[in-house]
Parts: sequence; C-alpha cells; structure tokens
Amino acid sequence: MPEQFVGTGWAFPMRISPTGGIAMVSGEREIEEAMQLVLATAPGERPMRPEFGCAIHDLVFAPVNEATAGRIQHEVRGCLDRWEPRIEVEDVEVAAGEEPGVLFIDVRYSIRGTNNPRSLVFPFYVIPSHDEPSPDPGPATESDR
Repeated sequence: MPEQFVGTGWAFPMRISPTGGIAMVSGEREIEEAMQLVLATAPGERPMRPEFGCAIHDLVFAPVNEATAGRIQHEVRGCLDRWEPRIEVEDVEVAAGEEPGVLFIDVRYSIRGTNNPRSLVFPFYVIPSHDEPSPDPGPATESDR
C-alpha cells in the first residue's frame, strides 16, 4: 500500500508523544482513528465545518429496534463514504450489546487499492425509554426476600 495515499495524521484522541510533541499515527492506524473521529462527531459540532460528522447522534433517544438499526447502518455508510475516501465500506452491521442501551456498530471495510479486509467496531450508547420493558430479573431467590 503506498504510504503517500494513506498518509500520516494527528493521533486521536490527541495526545503527547514520548518526545513531547503531538503524537502522530500513520498507515492503517491513521485510517482507523479517522473513521472513529467521523463516527464520534455530530454534525454541527465543528464550527468551521458544520456538515462534518455522522448523524447517528440524532438517534440517542431512539428505541432499540430494527428501524433504528437500519437508520444507523444508512448514516454510518453515508458519512464514511463522504468523509473517508481512502476506504471502501463493504458492510455495516448493528447489534445490541448485553447491557441495555449499548449498540455495537461493526464496519467492515477495505483500504482502497488493497484486498485487505478490515473491521472496526464502534460502540454507540442510547438512552433507553422508561416505556421499554426491562430485562426479566428471573425468579426470586431466598436472598431476595
């Protein structure tokens, strides 16, 4: 993979390097961190580039169901196609975590010009509604009384 195509950029989250400068990343790690930055930024969050980011943050209060998962898939694919031209998004899957309110977004992609499949799992947290049924706590035991 030509290193000029992938490039080098600031580490995300921004941190200090061992030599005291700004930490830099390059290669596949730089692309992965750039993808995380796009997904973690809500549109309107950057004053000089208000359209940058991913609109999944509009779904924080959405119910955890198939419609929300489909919308997340659509938004993730669209924002990565727009803001990360170095990759080809192959698939986006959304799965509920074991804890209520956690969704895992699994992005399968390849770096353009390579046949190297990669995957990025991005956790997304929603605020569950009080109307949604809570998980069954199971039968009461003697210690619960």
